[in-house]
Amino acid sequence: MDDIDSAIVRELQTDARQTNRELAARIGIAPSTCLERVRALKARGAITGYHAEISLPALNRHVQALVAVQIRPLSRAVIDDFKTYLYGLPEVLSAFILAGGDDVLVHVAVQDVEALHAFLMDRFTKRREVVSFRTSVIFEHTRNRVVAPLGEPRA
Repeated sequence: MDDIDSAIVRELQTDARQTNRELAARIGIAPSTCLERVRALKARGAITGYHAEISLPALNRHVQALVAVQIRPLSRAVIDDFKTYLYGLPEVLSAFILAGGDDVLVHVAVQDVEALHAFLMDRFTKRREVVSFRTSVIFEHTRNRVVAPLGEPRA
């Protein structure tokens, strides 16, 4: 990824709704060059999609939590089944498969603390593969909205 590709990726992360002409002007390249670069970035998998940033409280999701889950027996099939189960739950925003003491970290967003408690009791305690879980309520969630490439790619 060269400097122009990096600039395209940075600009699109800042505002993915801008037109190709606006993007090209911000970077200082011709619109045709910009269009080809964006297409190439998509083809290489550097750009995987575009999305709208949504306010969770506007969707009546005022409480977020991270749930650290231990799974047994630990196998690819059990983890895959659990992931499929998680992504069928509307409360789940994302899940991370981990190495270490916990096997899965689940990011959830619900209406209130009572709904979080009900979610945990109804969705996790009844799963045979879940041997334990710990929940941490999130007071504030921020993230870096612009991700830049680091160094040279690994061979």
